[in-house]
Amino acid sequence: MASAAQPVAASAGESNQPHKHSLPALMLGAIGVVYGDIGTSPLYAMKESFIGPHPLEVDPLHIFGVLSLIFWSLMLIVTFKYVFIAMRADNKGEGGSFALLSLIARNLEGRKWTGSLVLLGVLATCLFYGDAMITPAISVLSAVEGLTIVEVRLQPLVIPIAIFILIGLFLVQARGTARVGRIFGPIVLVYFATLAVLGIVNIAARPEILGILSPHWAVAFFGHDPARAFLAMGSVFLAVTGAETLYADMGHFGRRAIGLSWLTLVYPCLMLNYMGQGALLLETPEAVANPFYLMAPEWARLPLVGIATMATIIASQAVISGAFSVTHQAVQLGFLPRLRTLHTSEKAAGQIYIPIVNWALLAAVILLVLGFQESTRLASAYGIAVTGTMLITTIMLGFLVFGLWRWNRWLAGATIGLFLLVDGAYFASNITKIPDGGWFPLVAAAAIFTVLTTWATGRRLLRRRLEESAMPLPVFIKSAAGTLHRVSGTSVFMSATATSIPSALLHNIKHNQVLHERVVILTVDVQDVPEVAEAERAQIEDFGEGFYRIVLRYGFMEEPDVPRALAALDGCGPRFEMMRTSFYLGRQKLIASKRPGMALWREHLFGWMMKSSESAMEFFKLPTNRVVELGSQVEI
Repeated sequence: MASAAQPVAASAGESNQPHKHSLPALMLGAIGVVYGDIGTSPLYAMKESFIGPHPLEVDPLHIFGVLSLIFWSLMLIVTFKYVFIAMRADNKGEGGSFALLSLIARNLEGRKWTGSLVLLGVLATCLFYGDAMITPAISVLSAVEGLTIVEVRLQPLVIPIAIFILIGLFLVQARGTARVGRIFGPIVLVYFATLAVLGIVNIAARPEILGILSPHWAVAFFGHDPARAFLAMGSVFLAVTGAETLYADMGHFGRRAIGLSWLTLVYPCLMLNYMGQGALLLETPEAVANPFYLMAPEWARLPLVGIATMATIIASQAVISGAFSVTHQAVQLGFLPRLRTLHTSEKAAGQIYIPIVNWALLAAVILLVLGFQESTRLASAYGIAVTGTMLITTIMLGFLVFGLWRWNRWLAGATIGLFLLVDGAYFASNITKIPDGGWFPLVAAAAIFTVLTTWATGRRLLRRRLEESAMPLPVFIKSAAGTLHRVSGTSVFMSATATSIPSALLHNIKHNQVLHERVVILTVDVQDVPEVAEAERAQIEDFGEGFYRIVLRYGFMEEPDVPRALAALDGCGPRFEMMRTSFYLGRQKLIASKRPGMALWREHLFGWMMKSSESAMEFFKLPTNRVVELGSQVEI
């Protein structure tokens, strides 16, 4: 086991090929992609803290109290929890809920609580989708609402302009973001510089605002009115939303680049802006209507709307790309059926586009904008999904530091206990938002959780039913090899398991009564690591009589390419030639039954998902003119 000073996996900065770029280039990229979400929080966090569902008086005690809470929340949650601890828990360079779950499950397999931990990891992923729906809506809407500060008569145009921008954003996803991505960093860099300059100008007028760095103001806030302070935490937390992106995007930029960007640029710029808003409110309490835009002089407000809108578009892009990546991981790990996935870059394997996810997100985002109308009302729906994800991440980190890293128990208990206290308090405060809109991400997460667990359970039941009638390969060879006619060429039978004969082979013999000279039983095994080394890609077993069993291993971040992998193999007869190879796929038609397993409605849902999934031929990149499908009916 690794000690507290020795993470299980290598640091992200040492693991992935993209990290060969220079540190400044990686930091610029991280600023553009990773920090777009948390960077746009100043647009609404302070405003919602004072005029949200639980309004506060705009006086020095509450201004200093709220800002002190923001400063120390960012310090504890982002700096200590994510930058210093969570980002050390990389799964061969990758971060995020699935990567962390795979890391723990792989190393602590067989423990009695492993199943519950898997469900927690899946729930965290489902909550992320709820966040992915709200982030584009609230970010773009809050930026466009700045137009009403410039000219009140523009109010009727806010919703149409926001929807127009969002539709445009989702329409360009199919073309990829490689070219646009190059300018993300510089734009967000200008945005953060603007945050800092606006903050400094306002702080200069009321320098006493720097006193918020003392935690006694947060304590005084709670001491003055504990109930009101607790409720205010739901709005204060808006300043922290986006923190989980640091960990999720670690595989793209590395731990060092993301951590240095936060400590040296993003955190200081955010706090300068928040303190600037606080200084403005000390001077002009009426500015609470929109302190972010009212910090700027009148002539600069329209350009500020433009800069902020570009920043929110970039923040939304990062969340959309994250949804594609998480969905891809869910498919590879067996929680979703095969989905049509397009690669939008020949150079970057991670740049993908999943049409069904794109259009589902667009529909949800437009419904949110039309349903809530204002960023203030949307803020009530925001936060609960993020706090839930963060709380689950803390629980999983607890398993990691106690069971895997073997930290000193007192140190581990104090660290995880502090994080649970902070995350739990924010989660409890955000629960109060459920009647005002917090129900939406919970309903969305529950629906997605149902889909993911139904697919995973259905696959397990289907595999069990198929294994009931399966035959071991040695027995099959002994009974069939000497009696059936053999023809030239190679037949590859895709099999979900590496222990038995696939149903497609049995049906082929039943109907055609013939075997090829070389028969390959092929299983594609997706491992719970991001990538598998080429040297460990294939496992070959020679059973004699021209029969081979091959297992191809892939990581959950990789795309299976069966023809390419077979062409590179040695040790199973002559080289594979695609024009002399036939691929046989089994296609099961499910019949819902009352046999023990799942509720009947979930069996129907699983059957529909199987029918709607992408063809295995396309998913495994099989040549279209060399595939034969053989169907069968299965009761689950």
